[in-house]
Amino acid sequence: MESVQAIKQRFEIIGNDPKLNRALEKAIQVAPTDISVLVTGESGVGKESIPKIIHALSHRKHGKYIAVNCGAIPEGTIDSELFGHEKGAFTGATSTREGYFEVADGGTIFLDEVGELPLTTQVRLLRVLENGEFIKVGSSQVQKTNVRIVAATNVNMADAIEKGKFREDLYYRLSTVEIQLPPLRERKEDIHILFRKFSSDFAHKYKMPPIRLTDDAVQYLIRYRWSGNIRQLRNIAEQISVLETNREISVATLQSYLPTEGTNLPSVINHTKKDSDFSNEREILYKVLFDMKADLNDLKKLTLELMQNGGAKVQETNKNLIQRIYGQKEDNVIFDEQPKTELYPVQPEIVQEEIHDDDLEDDDFLFAETVEEEETLSLEAKEIELIKKALERNKGKRKAAADELGISERTLYRKIKQYDL
Repeated sequence: MESVQAIKQRFEIIGNDPKLNRALEKAIQVAPTDISVLVTGESGVGKESIPKIIHALSHRKHGKYIAVNCGAIPEGTIDSELFGHEKGAFTGATSTREGYFEVADGGTIFLDEVGELPLTTQVRLLRVLENGEFIKVGSSQVQKTNVRIVAATNVNMADAIEKGKFREDLYYRLSTVEIQLPPLRERKEDIHILFRKFSSDFAHKYKMPPIRLTDDAVQYLIRYRWSGNIRQLRNIAEQISVLETNREISVATLQSYLPTEGTNLPSVINHTKKDSDFSNEREILYKVLFDMKADLNDLKKLTLELMQNGGAKVQETNKNLIQRIYGQKEDNVIFDEQPKTELYPVQPEIVQEEIHDDDLEDDDFLFAETVEEEETLSLEAKEIELIKKALERNKGKRKAAADELGISERTLYRKIKQYDL
């Protein structure tokens, strides 16, 4: 069994934080078994290193290792990607395709962002974990697979289970062993070491002298919150290495590259996410739009009945409907003997003509189709506007924008492609 230090050198893991060392020890201990592992931690802490270590130290090391980002695959195609499909299973399925679980038979699959999986896919994954069985999309034949699953997530799984977004039984099957990686702000002794390593790498890559921080800049670097963790630290080191001609970096220069995040001092974080003003506006707007849609559908239904049956028969059946739409009390609603419709005027001879269901074809439903088209376009325009606003507020970061919109990153990705944003 390899030591923690040997694993760090082999996989280029830097740092000596006790929590990091404990996570690596657990990975080394669990690697020779076939136990399912769930790696947890914030985005950017390096969760992808753990499944590589587990695969390399397991008896499956000569088998295939496949990493799948579940949050980046559209909901409509993820079952096909994971389990494969038969020819003709859906539009565009011109040939039979093997899924990742079939290709990786005898190896390891790393499911990153597993918390983003749709519930239907979670059911299929649970069957693989319990019986090693899966069924291709569009097939009825049960197939066997022998894969080791290592999953990772930055989602609070307890909250996801409580909200019905993740199956509790699947969570317990995935997290037979749970390995948690600490955020960078809890590894203060490692922050400057990591920065120096990144600076050295970029100096070699871009053929220029490495940058060096002043003492004040080092202290500021250590106190900073690092919401993006190691990924953010690496990005900042690369920016400074490329853009700064003076290779000694002062605290003022460092601050100019770091976004303001309030206090940089350690604090107790409240994980309860409050709705932003934007979220409240979105919810109100959606409610108004859906109410308008219901009223328009009711008006279309009423108008069609008026055209078909005349006023007398419709008066009683639609009395409550009219009162609800126009907000009037029953005593104030006046029904004429022959109701008139001023909003959509028609010729008298057409109204008096007897209309049969068989005669109502394309031209007869032109009114209903036109209203539906206008309504759909209006909803799409509002949705596009909301997506653009969220992306602008989050500087193009799709995950942050998806969180603010209350949808998954996969759904946002699909909407962006749909509207060509």
